[in-house]
Amino acid sequence: MRRSLWALLAFGLTVAAVPLLWQSGSAGRAQRADADDGRQVGRGEIVYRTHCAVCHGANLEGQPNWQVRKPDGRLPAPPHDASGHTWHHPDEHLFALTKQGVAPPLAPQGYESDMPGFAASLSDDEIWDVLAYIKSRWPPEIRARQSTLGR
Repeated sequence: MRRSLWALLAFGLTVAAVPLLWQSGSAGRAQRADADDGRQVGRGEIVYRTHCAVCHGANLEGQPNWQVRKPDGRLPAPPHDASGHTWHHPDEHLFALTKQGVAPPLAPQGYESDMPGFAASLSDDEIWDVLAYIKSRWPPEIRARQSTLGR
């Protein structure tokens, strides 16, 4: 139990450092996940249904018991709707996690996750599009709160 708590704490600290790790690659980046851009959201829905829904659910609901570790020690895929924790992270964190996967340096050494990186299969634009789609499904108050993170 103590080991799990330390791993979770290390993971949280690592995720908090993502903006610093990502800053050099995103300086001046104009593209963002714009949940109000219908075209971007539409493209993102296609990407989500093709690459994400198989684990995170057709309605962004995640896998059952997503906060309880499976027998292999990994966590099930979390929901991306307002009931999950996705909206607790700024866009840059979500982009980096989607592109690189939940692995070092975005997770502590030895942390195991079923979340792969999509750098080889999705373009940066497609990743921003899918994030726009996910954000478009959140209630306005959640979107407003998430938009202030990481600034």
